[in-house]
Amino acid sequence: MASVARRTNRLLSSVPVSLSWPRFGLRGVCSTGFRFMSEPSAAEPDTPSPGRKVLETFTEEFEIGSRLITLETGKIARFANGAVVMGMEETRLLSTVASSKGDGVRDFLPLTVEYQEKQFAQGVIPTTFMRREGAPKERELLCGRLIDRPIRPLFPAGFYNEVQVMASVLSSDGKQDPDIMAANATSAALMLSDIPWGGPIGVIRIGRIYGQFVINPTMDELSLSDLNLVYACTRDKTLMIDVQAREISERDLEAGLRLAHPEAVKFIEPQIRLAEKAGKSKKEYRLSMITERTLEKIKSLVESRIEAVFTDPTYGKFERGEALDNITQDVKKTFEEECDEEGLKVLPKAVDTVRKQIVRRRIIEKGLRVDGRRLDEVRPLYCEAGNFPILHGSSLFSRGDTQVLCTVTLGAPGDAQRLDSLVGPPTKRFMLHYCFPPFSINEVGKRTGLNRREVGHGTLAEKALLAVLPPEDDFPYTVRVNSEVMASDGSTSMATVCAGIPLREHVAGVSVGLVSEVDPSTGMIKDYQILTDILGLEDHLGDMDFKIAGTRKGVTAIQLDIKPAGIPLDIICECLEPALKGRLQILDHMEREINAPRTQDNRNSPRVATLKFSNESLRRMLGVILTVLKAASSLPGSDRGNADVKDSVTPTKPTHNVWTSVENVSNCQEMQALFLGSRPLAKMKIKQTLPCIRWPSILIRSAAECDAQESLSRSVFL
Repeated sequence: MASVARRTNRLLSSVPVSLSWPRFGLRGVCSTGFRFMSEPSAAEPDTPSPGRKVLETFTEEFEIGSRLITLETGKIARFANGAVVMGMEETRLLSTVASSKGDGVRDFLPLTVEYQEKQFAQGVIPTTFMRREGAPKERELLCGRLIDRPIRPLFPAGFYNEVQVMASVLSSDGKQDPDIMAANATSAALMLSDIPWGGPIGVIRIGRIYGQFVINPTMDELSLSDLNLVYACTRDKTLMIDVQAREISERDLEAGLRLAHPEAVKFIEPQIRLAEKAGKSKKEYRLSMITERTLEKIKSLVESRIEAVFTDPTYGKFERGEALDNITQDVKKTFEEECDEEGLKVLPKAVDTVRKQIVRRRIIEKGLRVDGRRLDEVRPLYCEAGNFPILHGSSLFSRGDTQVLCTVTLGAPGDAQRLDSLVGPPTKRFMLHYCFPPFSINEVGKRTGLNRREVGHGTLAEKALLAVLPPEDDFPYTVRVNSEVMASDGSTSMATVCAGIPLREHVAGVSVGLVSEVDPSTGMIKDYQILTDILGLEDHLGDMDFKIAGTRKGVTAIQLDIKPAGIPLDIICECLEPALKGRLQILDHMEREINAPRTQDNRNSPRVATLKFSNESLRRMLGVILTVLKAASSLPGSDRGNADVKDSVTPTKPTHNVWTSVENVSNCQEMQALFLGSRPLAKMKIKQTLPCIRWPSILIRSAAECDAQESLSRSVFL
């Protein structure tokens, strides 16, 4: 029998099935030979051996806004410090957290958040050359910031171990935006891990359709909503707010915020229950703290000198910074002479702590700011429009020492940005690109790829202006705004108005800050001051940066970032009134510079004209492209005889020449066409020109959408 077990039957080896011979105690696959069984198959136990690990899954289910939500851990990414799969209907998202040991060198929290949407989540192969996902897209960077902003304030002070959060969409049904799921799943993963963290948090999205608030709206509902509010909080305090709206009033905005808080809190209890089932006990980490003795020693050396710098309102940004650096260098020399290694190690952090105490004490007790302004006073403003005539639009905006140069470029509909995301529209026709070069703060640095901060600031301004941009049917241009920071930061709306874009309203923005005093025994805020139009120093030493943009009618965009572990919602709502006052002051100044869009476009900017042709003329013009039109007009709801075709031409000759050329093409018996591109317009035979023609966009509509008296027409950018 042993010889049988050691040999392979060549005849049976070609049979692609498994055979079992209980009579001889043999089992095997014919193509790989036979082997002896230790026991007959009937005697094999169904349960695993005692030493074998079993996947133990823990799940929590709950419902918010009539949507079933699940939190699951234990099945996927078991080696991660914390891992949670969150599900909402057919969308699944995995969030993991991991932490390394501290090296004792850093004096900050190295937290990195990576969010990724791979195309397999929607059953699509990437269209790149390598068929792989490339560098992070803007949406992925923005979603990473959305996760980072509410979780960062809850890490304990002095915890400087590296922490990495990775969130990845596993499957997407396209009905809900995974960004909110990623933030909540990350909170649950941190609760399961042994990383010290002061959570959990809840993150919710609120919409408003026809005046009614919608909790946790779908993407279809969000397309009809005039409000997109993302709110993050702990049980009793606000952590983060992100808003895009269509001129919503401060009163309605406050109502939305007060509705969002209790709904976001509903995410907290399921996370606590899941952590009780499967969470790890928090490890003891060594916190990097400054000893009381060292802090008092440094304070005695620098306090009076720092206070003298902050009480002098004549100091500018760089003069003040240079004076503070000189104080630090003097103390450093003293410690070097005394060989005080501990003092040298914590000196920068300790000096920054003393600066923070002095500035905050002056604001709380005396209501005095660093530059001598009142708490609700906006810095001096300066606006200049059209300072670069060759551009489609340009403006220079200054507020105090900050300065921004903005330019606007108009393009054809085909120049719209193509988006490759799991949810949302496929294209974007309005883009605002924010650039913060190193020279704006007198530093040396490199320009490398997309910067998360630049993407975030540009998106905020883009949201603010998008609300007043005319609809595509009335204004079919693609618009790109470049906001080039010359010194610190500034506004971008002036350049858009300067460009001749028919905005319904001027848009302005202002940052509101907060300085608070906390009762050590209760941890509650006992006194606070609200600051309008904060300086960079006040942003650094204060508690929050509350950016609010809008028109006279209402708010269009909000971004709230905080430093402490939450701020009461009542204080947040109180900040809306001084923000409105500052915004109106800026709008008044802007309207004095330019109170209406230009009646005529810039001489170098494109314009739209619509020419009417007969069907026969259009057929000669388009040639083989007419086949596409016929196929589209045969669809249900379309008319074979009428269509509206939009295309673009970038001319280098006067408008009347272009108009004449197009009319000649439509009337000429010999099929001719316009050469599209950067060269001068010329009439060429269509068979010679057609391979060179670039068709940025061909928009086909049904006859019901076209003018009843209009024949086939072609919109040409002149």
